[in-house]
Amino acid sequence: MMRVAGVALAAALSAVGAAKAVVILQEHQPRAHAQDLALAASTPKAAAMPATGGDAQVLKGDDGHYWAQANVDGSAVKFLVDTGASAVALTPEDAQRLGIQPSSLEFNYKVSTANGEARAAKVTLASVSVSGVEVRDVEAFVIENGLSTSLLGMSFLGRLSRFEATPQALILHA
Repeated sequence: MMRVAGVALAAALSAVGAAKAVVILQEHQPRAHAQDLALAASTPKAAAMPATGGDAQVLKGDDGHYWAQANVDGSAVKFLVDTGASAVALTPEDAQRLGIQPSSLEFNYKVSTANGEARAAKVTLASVSVSGVEVRDVEAFVIENGLSTSLLGMSFLGRLSRFEATPQALILHA
């Protein structure tokens, strides 16, 4: 089986600040398919489209974290903004509300969380928008178990021109 370089998804998920780290450890695929994936990873890809829209802000919650109300493929999802997460991570419940059937996914990524080992499935979200800032074709992972809230990670944030934290809000610049 092929070791995958790792997609780190981390977040402080409780009011007392307990951290819950999620790390992609291994992809379970037939050998030929894994070789195809390695070849695809080595070929240059077109640059992802940048965010569109104007500036937006995400207010800091009472717990000290930035919580974003997002529109994902036409449905509302509440995310914990996590600049340490390499990709957007979805709970199975949020995936289901988005019309993604977790039972039909291939959970072929092994992840480690604070609650132990779990599996994840890679998906692409057509559109994620927060207060008017929109990013299309966003890579995300549905985490089978061990994630109590969905995370808005760098597969969204990294497509912004920039973002900045203030004592009251996180400012997103398309």
